[in-house]
Amino acid sequence: MDTVFPPIAPGRIHRWGGAALIVARRPGLPPGPVLSAAERRVIRGLPAWRQAEWAAGRLLAKRLVAEVRAAPEDEVEILPRDDGSPRVLVGGSPVPGAHLSISHTAGHVAAALAPEPVGVDLCESASAAAVRRAADHILSPGELSLIGTDRPDALAGAWSLKEAAVKADRSGVFGAAPHRIPILGLRPPLLGGRRRAMVWRAGDAVLALVLTPPGRAAGAA
Repeated sequence: MDTVFPPIAPGRIHRWGGAALIVARRPGLPPGPVLSAAERRVIRGLPAWRQAEWAAGRLLAKRLVAEVRAAPEDEVEILPRDDGSPRVLVGGSPVPGAHLSISHTAGHVAAALAPEPVGVDLCESASAAAVRRAADHILSPGELSLIGTDRPDALAGAWSLKEAAVKADRSGVFGAAPHRIPILGLRPPLLGGRRRAMVWRAGDAVLALVLTPPGRAAGAA
């Protein structure tokens, strides 16, 4: 199976399927909006090892929201819901119909904004060995046969698709949820349940975007 995903350019906003998407390398993100007082309170409650990646994801997401929604950057806030998923506020008020997803690895960060439930996920190709060890938790025997276990990019793409899908559904990557989202194809990516999906190559990482019909998500923005 040919699993070479198309490249996506970092640092600028892309559009796909009604969603807006941006990916950037980290460290080295360009200067952007500052964190609000509420966001700083959230970050102080995180373990030290998570603070830098959390801040990078929120700063990139704030830039995305500001550009797409034509809102002042200093009025955009990204705060967690009770389930941990990100919620968009502008001027202190929630933005109706603004669904946001954020992902980060050691080398990259990504954010996606859409009018319907959306999930985005990054997976470094170097993490394929770890994905292979965890494959039974997220991939069925049929999916493993379809994808193969000897292609790092395919394994990274499959993991990213599953994780992006459960983010869009606002469920968890472990447990039964990933098995309820079958991968029917990888290039082009095809998922069950009327979900729309795309996968790109972002440097040495694979980036997946999944859009879920609103009725399947656990809640609305």
